[in-house]
Formats: sequence, C-alpha cells, structure tokens
Amino acid sequence: MDQIAIPQPLGRPHKPPKQLAADKGYSYNRVQDWLRKHGIRPRIPRKENERLRHDGRSVFDKQAYKRRSIAELTIGWLKECRRIGTRVEKLAVNLLAMMKLAMVQRCLTMAFSNRT
Repeated sequence: MDQIAIPQPLGRPHKPPKQLAADKGYSYNRVQDWLRKHGIRPRIPRKENERLRHDGRSVFDKQAYKRRSIAELTIGWLKECRRIGTRVEKLAVNLLAMMKLAMVQRCLTMAFSNRT
C-alpha cells in the first residue's frame, strides 16, 4: 500500500481519504493497522474464520460499506464494454476516451430505455 501514488493537480496538497472500504480479502490486521497509522478508518468486514480483536477495533459500519457498491457497479458497467474489459486500448488517453464513451452510452441507455 506504500507504493500507491495518487496524482494531484499542481498547487494542491494531497489529502488522504478519511475512510477506505474494501472486501474481506483485505481483512488483515497488518492492513488495518497501516490504515489507522495513516489516519484512515478501515471499512473492511471480518472473515468468518477470523478472530475479533478485543481492542475496540472490531466495530463494522455497514452503511459506509454499502456505499462501496456504487464503485463496484460502475466498474461492472464499464466492463460490459468489451474493449475496456480486455484493455484493447494501450494508451491511457485512448482508454480514458473509451471509458467516457462507455459511460455516455450507459447514461443514454438508462435515460431512453422503455423501462418505467
């Protein structure tokens, strides 16, 4: 996680996120301790076979975790476009253009579908 770099526009300092929602695959004490050390509240559900820590960190906010579904659905919609899912476009500029087209197509489909 130390290798993640978020590009920022010039002149504005990077502000770390207040919380991070992830799936059960990231439910490790090492990951959660790293997040807390950097001032980020983890929103990660515990695995069923994982013991709860008795230091007050076992509280899980389901409402904050449910908002994660917005990002998951958006990624799922983008992957419906085969060109994006298989990463046909190698240049970042072209991939971004295809992602924008896919989102426009999705918005038009939702706006003009005959579902009510």
